[in-house]
Amino acid sequence: MKSSPFVRGTVFLTMATMISKLLGFAYVIPFTAMVGTSGYVLYTYAYRPYTIMLSIATMGLPLAVSKMVSKYNQLNDYHTVKRVLRSGAVFMLCMGTASCLLLYMLAPKLAGLVINGDDPTGNSVEAVELNIRIVSAALLLVPVMSLLRGFFQGFQSMGPSAASVVVEQIFRVLTILVGSFAVLRFYRGGTSLAVGLATFGAFIGAAAGLSVLLFFYMKRRKYLKKRELESLPLTNQSFFSLYRELFTYSIPFVVVGLAIPLYQTADTFTMNRLLLGIGYGQGEAEKVNAIIGLVQMVVLIPVSLATAFSMSLVPEMTKAFTARRQDTLYRHFTRTNGFVVLVTLPAALGMIWLAEPVYTLLFGSGNDPALGSEVLRYYAAACILFSLFSVTAAMLQGINQQMKTIIGLLIGLALKITLNVLLVAHFDYVGTIIATYTGYTFSVLFNLICLYRHIRRTEEAV
Repeated sequence: MKSSPFVRGTVFLTMATMISKLLGFAYVIPFTAMVGTSGYVLYTYAYRPYTIMLSIATMGLPLAVSKMVSKYNQLNDYHTVKRVLRSGAVFMLCMGTASCLLLYMLAPKLAGLVINGDDPTGNSVEAVELNIRIVSAALLLVPVMSLLRGFFQGFQSMGPSAASVVVEQIFRVLTILVGSFAVLRFYRGGTSLAVGLATFGAFIGAAAGLSVLLFFYMKRRKYLKKRELESLPLTNQSFFSLYRELFTYSIPFVVVGLAIPLYQTADTFTMNRLLLGIGYGQGEAEKVNAIIGLVQMVVLIPVSLATAFSMSLVPEMTKAFTARRQDTLYRHFTRTNGFVVLVTLPAALGMIWLAEPVYTLLFGSGNDPALGSEVLRYYAAACILFSLFSVTAAMLQGINQQMKTIIGLLIGLALKITLNVLLVAHFDYVGTIIATYTGYTFSVLFNLICLYRHIRRTEEAV
């Protein structure tokens, strides 16, 4: 029995996403070996705020566009599909330009948040500002790229998106590694210049990924023209109604997708000042900041499985909710959370037990393995909370309770930032880890309580 093009495409897209994530983790090891923790933390200063903009462009909007294209394509209304693409492209160009300009103009303020200009032991304010401005250029391309990915997926054509994801990441990683190596080895430039070229990899990767999508679009123009000729007559649906439908679909997914990047950014932009306040030098504070960032990447490896699982859970929860099958809802609720704990608990225990060899194997003996393994030991169990949040948030979206997820996330984030300020003064860098556990614990418990109450109400109604 032959598999359908949709199934094959879904497999390709899943594989492409996993390859992209693997490349996104693997490059950190040689990159950190070349530029050290000082260079890596300089890279994160630029990449954290960029990631927030990137998440807005790539997590919610492709899914929303995909749902709209799929809906109107099923209704044989290709004219509306075309309007979604055209109006969406214009809006994405405007959003990308605005995001780029905003990040570019905020660069001096953001640099001033993390760097003490009076302490010469770490990175300079000018270096941070330059790197933030370099990476902002990628925002001119990423929103349009995300829109085209959603457009193809709406036609159940996953191949173009899969190819684009892999090509984007390959070109980005090659720019980071080859560019940094060339600057340091042949040009004899400094770490700041090498990291600046590395941050430009985001633009190179986006350009490569967008080129792949445009190639597939031009290749399929005949088919799209045929769909337009066979379409229903042009409708009078306003652009306002199209945009309202787009944002109704996208905003909840954007906010949930931003959860981990927001927590990481809160650490990146508060840790230096807080550590300076308890006696650290700028260079020492940046070293701790970089190690926390490296450890976060390790902890997120098992989380990727839960995230992938949560995305497949949304339609299943929606189906059971729509059919008012309370027993199925409850089964999803209990079994899924049990599965997540079953997968992430051994991973957390393994990282706690093998913290030193894992950290040293990945990042080498030159990146303070004693401190790194200690931070990893403290941080490891966070993978359980990260995973539970992803899954419970997906469940709430599946039963049309998106706003509750957003409320829980925002309160948890506020707790995190507040406790960062209060606890670092008493517990050193461990205070920020305690703050992360507290914020995420609140958000997860909030989601679980909302889910339990809603499932109970559904049971009573039945």
